[in-house]
Amino acid sequence: MRKLLRQIFSGYDTSSVEQKDTFQRKYEKSGLTLHEAVEIKEKIKSAFEDDKIYKNNAIGLNDLSQHIAKDRYKVSQVLNEYMAKNFYALLNEYRIAEAKDLLLSQPFLSVKAIMYEVGFNSKTSFYGAFKKETGQSPNDFRNLAIYAS
Repeated sequence: MRKLLRQIFSGYDTSSVEQKDTFQRKYEKSGLTLHEAVEIKEKIKSAFEDDKIYKNNAIGLNDLSQHIAKDRYKVSQVLNEYMAKNFYALLNEYRIAEAKDLLLSQPFLSVKAIMYEVGFNSKTSFYGAFKKETGQSPNDFRNLAIYAS
């Protein structure tokens, strides 16, 4: 009923409001402060950008939590609430960004070599993630960049 009333009276998509309500209910007892959330977010960013933990093909949320020495549930909350993505979406974002750089800067490397270099184990998952992020296959991305220059 609440959802219906929001839609009738607001005239806009309520999915973000509903998502925020869901997060608030899910994390209401977490005890995460804004200060701690900012600290965890910075540590996550550093782990991905400086330490390049995404290159580890067996990394999981527990590994990230151990790497930054923070509670797994709080790390998950920061990812979901403050970064608006789950662990695997963030992981793929960094892996695909690195793959794009390598495809352009090192044309002698095969796509398969790049796939392993950035942390993917499977050609199917790499191609799927790459296409989702860029709208193209890795080969098409590289070829279009070569012909565009």
